[in-house]
Amino acid sequence: MNPIKDHLKENLKVIFVGFNPSIRSAETGHHFANPNNRFWTILYKAGLTPRKLDTTEDYKLIELGYGLTNIVPRPTKAADEITKEEYIIGREELKRKIAHYKPKIICYVGKGVYQELSGKKKQPWGVQETSVVEDTVDFVAPSSSGLVRMKIDEIVEIYRGLTKIL
Repeated sequence: MNPIKDHLKENLKVIFVGFNPSIRSAETGHHFANPNNRFWTILYKAGLTPRKLDTTEDYKLIELGYGLTNIVPRPTKAADEITKEEYIIGREELKRKIAHYKPKIICYVGKGVYQELSGKKKQPWGVQETSVVEDTVDFVAPSSSGLVRMKIDEIVEIYRGLTKIL
């Protein structure tokens, strides 16, 4: 399966970083396309989008000052299928993207994404004390996957932290 296209440009307010595309995302060519993924609902309920966007409108986030990418481009059924080598390559590529595009905030959609990039084992939700790439703010948020056991209202409240620092 082919990777999906990043939606990035310079000086965005936020770049959302996921683990990697799902099989459904690869099939459709759109980020967070699995019907069980709550990403689009979370963004809307957190006040980050004016309405709930459809996955096919992922490119419209750019108009709002947001971007989309992943730490690993290869689509899989689950993140545990990602190899150590893919993470090594993905970490360096993601750091290059962040340095090049210079967003204000990097929102890691899942603690595991941030752990893979930073090498840190424990971190709170929200803004981190130090950033992986200088001159950006690292923001750790729960994964939007339907497999996450947190209630959606708890997840939305964490994402609302982004609106407070924007």
